[in-house]
Amino acid sequence: MHIEKHPVLGRQLHKPVTIYFNDQPYQAYTQQSVAAALMANGIKKLGVTRKLVQSRGLFCSRGRCCSCYMTIEGEDHVRSCMTEVEDGMRIYPNMDDPEVRRDIDED
Repeated sequence: MHIEKHPVLGRQLHKPVTIYFNDQPYQAYTQQSVAAALMANGIKKLGVTRKLVQSRGLFCSRGRCCSCYMTIEGEDHVRSCMTEVEDGMRIYPNMDDPEVRRDIDED
């Protein structure tokens, strides 16, 4: 659910855009963060934890906790709460370590 009009901040929704999460289209609005757009569309699982493989979601919403890492436009481990949506953006959950970490662990 998108917040159309905030009681203090006023009108919040700007130009509608289409984003793709796991190749499925969803509606978002410019100036929304990726995490906020996904939450508004009912998507709460943003990936899994590295060691325990448990679901991760939005925690701090200000770029400090790293719980919202996702793969955005082909780049691994992007903080989705700090990234604004763009029309046609491709977003995938982080379900594994990035390639760089795998290379280090294997040496």
